[in-house]
Amino acid sequence: MSLRPSRAGGRALFHGAAALGVLAAGVLYAAPAAEADDEVAFRITDERITESSGLAVSLRHKGVVYTHNDSGGVAQIFALGPDGRTRAVLTLAGAGARDWEAMAVGRDEKGRPAVFVADIGDNLGGAWPYVTVYRIPEPARLRTRTLRATAFRFKYEDGPRNAEAMMINPRTNRLYVVSKLFSGSVYEAPAKLRTGGFNRLRRVADAPSIATDAAFSPDGRTCVIRTYFGARLYEADGKGRPGRSLGSVGLPAQEQGESITYAADGRSLLAGSEGSGQAVHQVPLPEDALPPSPSPAAGRDGGDEDGRRESGPASLGLLFALAIAVVVGYGLTRRRS
Repeated sequence: MSLRPSRAGGRALFHGAAALGVLAAGVLYAAPAAEADDEVAFRITDERITESSGLAVSLRHKGVVYTHNDSGGVAQIFALGPDGRTRAVLTLAGAGARDWEAMAVGRDEKGRPAVFVADIGDNLGGAWPYVTVYRIPEPARLRTRTLRATAFRFKYEDGPRNAEAMMINPRTNRLYVVSKLFSGSVYEAPAKLRTGGFNRLRRVADAPSIATDAAFSPDGRTCVIRTYFGARLYEADGKGRPGRSLGSVGLPAQEQGESITYAADGRSLLAGSEGSGQAVHQVPLPEDALPPSPSPAAGRDGGDEDGRRESGPASLGLLFALAIAVVVGYGLTRRRS
């Protein structure tokens, strides 16, 4: 991975660099305006997760956050509960894990919740002629299992490059990749992805240097792009792309901060780091970036993988109550006539 600090003393190195606003290579970098007013949401305790490089909040399971390891591992996604413990491991059949760098929860072509993971890293800055994003259905019943992955291959319109950030706008279900290094850019995928041939990534906006992850808010109104040193918020424009900057957000000093996403209610950010036993920090959003009303809670898309909702006691009770109301209403009408 490009510009990766040493594990030893990594936290102190990044904290010092952020305070000076200077990158090791000698390039000036804007430090966050203030320290993040954060708290620890949970700590990752699974010993198999040593390089958490992406975060995504579940649409179907309240309190569940997905993560994955970086390059060279098994093609697996870990579902973490609110306490940070692993609730399930999802293995992607038919997928490779060359250099996984980011993930997001979106929807498939039928509108069902799906998890996307991006094999988009390129440590040599252009050695790979194309990159791949894998998609699996988000299971309605969370248990360790293997799921067949759908692969989408991408090529940048202006040539190969390194990237560690991907996000999906929930309003449009459109996928975006953010390149890394010093001339960061946001690339937009086609509205409809195809599995045959290549999908073209088109440059649509600038991005901060050294972007390590990105995410859209649950309502699609804003998005965030993080670096090792902080994060910047953007308002989504009329086409759902990152538009006007809403300012920067300070992030806590981390060993190697490479993941970020919005909390389920859209009112704070979850920021993670590579390394063993790392904490995922919850960072509140500034006032002008808050949603106008609480976003729908995660878990609203319960049902099976075919998109059919399960009939529970509540729905059966409602039907029974409606039936009684119809019978009583009919009886009253008969008495009056």
